[in-house]
Amino acid sequence: MEFSGRVAQVGPGVDPALLGRRVCAIVGGGAQATLVRVPAAHLIELPDDVAMNEAGGFAEAFITAYDALVLQGRLGFGERLLVSGAAGGVGAAAVQIGHLLGAHVIAVTRSRAHHQSLRDLGADDVILLEDVAHIDRVDVVLELVGAAHLQLAQNRLAPFARIVVIGVAGGGSRADVNLLNIMQTRATLTGSTLRSRGDEEKSEVIARVTEALVAPWSRGEITVPLAATFDIEDVDDAYEYFATPGKFGKVLLATGPRER
Repeated sequence: MEFSGRVAQVGPGVDPALLGRRVCAIVGGGAQATLVRVPAAHLIELPDDVAMNEAGGFAEAFITAYDALVLQGRLGFGERLLVSGAAGGVGAAAVQIGHLLGAHVIAVTRSRAHHQSLRDLGADDVILLEDVAHIDRVDVVLELVGAAHLQLAQNRLAPFARIVVIGVAGGGSRADVNLLNIMQTRATLTGSTLRSRGDEEKSEVIARVTEALVAPWSRGEITVPLAATFDIEDVDDAYEYFATPGKFGKVLLATGPRER
């Protein structure tokens, strides 16, 4: 889960200058509240030009995507990146990060509904799931769908390709892996999740994200697409909307006055 807000209190040893600052962060749970306790090292201070509601959808999506693409997948300039589930929050973040790094970004969706929106975020190509089998070979695969996509993507790997699995809910958690293809391409298959990591490791990832992405965020080079915002009193409606297919962007809960 993630949140944005202003720092209301600081603990011992924390710089008191943080009080009142606009921040966002990830938490293991409990972010649907008016007050949230979080380690100071996990806070990302918001650029002045970023609205608070947009910031509420930044932390989890962009930290997850940056960790997977850069720290795990070692995505480099000019490489070809394949992003499954690109219309989701993490997928949309990955498309923008890939574009920012100078990669050729191929976004994969199950329908054409959001193809133009993904192009606007920086995708070079936007294709349907069934078209994955026909693309040129790729250097990095960001797997957000699971078996339904990986079954196709594993046959389109360039030499020394990296597959990073960070989501399986949309396409199944079990896949047949062509081991001979892995051997021939010398590819690596790994996975990543933030929730199970300790505070220190999370702090290191967040520091890297802050260094790499806050300035581009301030300049408008990356953004957080918002599908809808609900008041906290309408949380049931928010979850009902969240469960509907076809959304593009994050679904947010507002716990107080809509602050810029």
